[in-house]
Amino acid sequence: MIETTVKIINKAGLHTRPAATIVKIASKYKSEFFISKDGLHINGKSIIGVMTLAAEMGSELHLSFEGEDEQQMNDEICGYIQGGFDEL
Repeated sequence: MIETTVKIINKAGLHTRPAATIVKIASKYKSEFFISKDGLHINGKSIIGVMTLAAEMGSELHLSFEGEDEQQMNDEICGYIQGGFDEL
């Protein structure tokens, strides 16, 4: 299991397009993926779940990955979030 904390750095926060992209990236992998924020724990492969986080700029997300390709999923999703969802 890999656990990571990332911060939302783009001004618009985690809105619809990056939420959909996170789910699309996660769906390529076999590993399980969960996101926690402010006591809410959701499946990172669920668009509804990711949207319910309502993560604004400065929010910290706690990510957990578990499975055979967890490292690759961690690297790709963390890179996308830390890169400001390609919006900076």
